[in-house]
Amino acid sequence: MFHGRVSAAKSRTPECESRVGVVPAAGDFRIARALDFGWAQVLAVEGVGHAPRLPGEPGGVVGLAEQICVTFHEMRVRFMSVAALKLEPILETTSCQPLRTVLRNGRANLSDAMNPASGAPPPTRTGHPPGLSALFFTEMWERCSFYGMRAVLILFMTAAVQTGGLGMSDALAGAVYGLYTASVYFSALPGGWVADRLLGAQRAVWYGGLLIVLGQFTLTLPRTDTFYLGLLFVVLGTGLLKPNVSAIVGQLYPEGGARRDAGFTIFYMGINLGAAIGPLVCGYLGEKVNWRLGFAAAGFGMLAGLIQFRLLRARLGEAGAVLGQSESRKRRDMAVLGGGLGILGLVVVIIWSGLVSIDALEVAQATKWFILGLAVLFFAGVVLFGGLSGVEKKRVGVIAILFVCSALFWCGFEQAGSSFNLFAKRHTDRQCLGWVMPAGWFQMVGPVFVISLAPVVAAIWVGLARRGLEPSLPAKFAFGLALLGAGFLVMAWGAKRAGTGLVWPTWLISTYCIHTLAELCVSPVGLSSVTKLAPARLTGQMMGVWFLATSLGNLVAGLIAGEVSDESTRLMATRFMQIAGLTGGLAAVLALLTRPVQRLMGGVR
Repeated sequence: MFHGRVSAAKSRTPECESRVGVVPAAGDFRIARALDFGWAQVLAVEGVGHAPRLPGEPGGVVGLAEQICVTFHEMRVRFMSVAALKLEPILETTSCQPLRTVLRNGRANLSDAMNPASGAPPPTRTGHPPGLSALFFTEMWERCSFYGMRAVLILFMTAAVQTGGLGMSDALAGAVYGLYTASVYFSALPGGWVADRLLGAQRAVWYGGLLIVLGQFTLTLPRTDTFYLGLLFVVLGTGLLKPNVSAIVGQLYPEGGARRDAGFTIFYMGINLGAAIGPLVCGYLGEKVNWRLGFAAAGFGMLAGLIQFRLLRARLGEAGAVLGQSESRKRRDMAVLGGGLGILGLVVVIIWSGLVSIDALEVAQATKWFILGLAVLFFAGVVLFGGLSGVEKKRVGVIAILFVCSALFWCGFEQAGSSFNLFAKRHTDRQCLGWVMPAGWFQMVGPVFVISLAPVVAAIWVGLARRGLEPSLPAKFAFGLALLGAGFLVMAWGAKRAGTGLVWPTWLISTYCIHTLAELCVSPVGLSSVTKLAPARLTGQMMGVWFLATSLGNLVAGLIAGEVSDESTRLMATRFMQIAGLTGGLAAVLALLTRPVQRLMGGVR
């Protein structure tokens, strides 16, 4: 929202008296850019800041500023609720003739100003922009690749060398797994920066996909050193693709609200459709045929995603395609990027040559504190030195609170790919009519539940919103954390029973069902919240920081898995009970603080 100073530039009229006012708008300086169309001869609009005050309220405005407040508020409602621009009724409500002329002649510019995705085709019959389908399938194939590889990764590392595996201990494999998954999400921070400063989100998605394809095919090479190199390529590629494809989704819904949440939930269905297909294909090929063939299948999945993205890219319009950086700034940023890549390359060469010995467990422990410290420094830097308004600072504070909740959530949820995966391999009865089902197939149970339940949850959010009963963002997070804890209670009971022999698959399936409901309350809502709460010029970087919480959670999840995934099912049950207690306690605290957190959100829902 704009908190602007409005002044007459030329041709003052009594009804166009200059006053300090509040002008509702859609996010940043788009209104001012529209006024530059020639409107500056009539008005100059400056400043940013706070939520609007309606005329008549304390601190409200009168005269021209009041007319602008009412007019822009009405226009925003109309722009975002229908595809066509309908200004005629609004034009008749203002007595300021110059303003009427400005609005009538510049309606197209004003539409562009308020809608960053202008130029894209109008919304489909479903009410969602057509670009959503392009991003849906792109993310589906990328997640097919990612989760397909994840289904076999820790199993491959702990498998005996004689069977084609790496023969790692559980502790070492858990540390490597945690470092890899943490790095995947950690790289979202520089990936968002590169998109914001150099490439734009669309090109970042394209180049990120290319790196993922290169990494997956590198994993197929029968060498241990190339295994780590392949993981590095996947990390870098996912860092470019993951935050920016989500940021583009947010740009398709500039109006915010329940429709955006529903759009992100649909988008999340694409994620989970890919997450269901990937383990089915890669899990079977990896466990039953050849581990390396499983990685190759993951590479072909990402390649399919790139082809689809290229074919449907036009549906995105200008969303994620435009950069506002000057050429001189781009050159400086390119120098920074080149320096960072140079340092990374040097580190890789040193490790590859054997000059430095690396202990994965020690690196994982140190990285945990590094990520936490980096997140603290980022939030502090943005609040103190980011040039934010008071409302923007409070909203960033809300993102920080949700960051902590998200990190803990993923610490528990991502046991699915590590300790739960090994539990399926070692302690679960997988026989069916004499045939042993691949353990990696359990990785598709959660995504199948998401596909089934996501439309229901999305419809519930929209239905509650229509009745004015939609839970707030912190309330949704609290409910999700409570469900996560409930799932670990079930899993702790199953781990205790595993001490006497193989257990039924129902323990894992029940846990995955509960965790799916938790995920639908946290993950898509969390993605949507960042796009709504983050300052417009920092959306990409904030999305990167958001994935930093996932990075921290994944790293800790890998370390926990290394402790509990051996033959000690009693220790496993104890750790699961501890996670249940911690997540349940945080859920209760967040539920109690729902109203104070809402006030910090400055009207965002």
